[in-house]
Amino acid sequence: MQLSRRVLLAASLSAPAATLAPRFALADAVDPRMAQRSFGSANAKVVVEEWFSLTCTHCARFAMDVFPDIRKKLIDTGRIRYVFCDFPLDRVALMAAQVARALPPERYEAFVLSLLSNQDRWAFVQDGNPEDQLRKMSALAGMSADNFDRVVNDVALQNAILAEQNRAEAAYKIDSTPTFRFNDEVYRQGELTYDAFAQKVADAEKAAGVHTAQQGSRTP
Repeated sequence: MQLSRRVLLAASLSAPAATLAPRFALADAVDPRMAQRSFGSANAKVVVEEWFSLTCTHCARFAMDVFPDIRKKLIDTGRIRYVFCDFPLDRVALMAAQVARALPPERYEAFVLSLLSNQDRWAFVQDGNPEDQLRKMSALAGMSADNFDRVVNDVALQNAILAEQNRAEAAYKIDSTPTFRFNDEVYRQGELTYDAFAQKVADAEKAAGVHTAQQGSRTP
């Protein structure tokens, strides 16, 4: 979504919500909920990081139309390790990111992809409250109502997510979603087609010294 995260998040925080701690608080390094959410071979020569917002329609389209091929052809074949990085653009996205990180790690990917593919049913619901709809989605993922309430009001977790976001913003000049990092190259122009994404992976492999013969698993 090519809009300033600062503008969107600042505007959303003026709405009634669970109390948010200061944006520049440090993340709690020992909080297991903030452990990296990555998928694929630990030995992959290319690590792809995606900064995404769960209320970003561009992120949703990428998740639905492109990510399934990435999962099948690049992650599952061992060519890349994929890392999901939170970059919430508004209060609702931050709340959803908190819930996703509070779930058991093995449920994270499926839950995030479900939220992205069903944005209109919870984030942009016409006659209802996004928090109520998110509560229903979290229940389907196995989170109790009491735990949901604790999670969405957890200031420490809010702090941790925003602190990680601030660090990425400072280090990589990220201000929109989705933004990708292929090893050391940051791509800030939003969505990619599968072919364009695969070419970025191939370029990163070349820079990492991966021989063409090792790329036999590539599927156009």
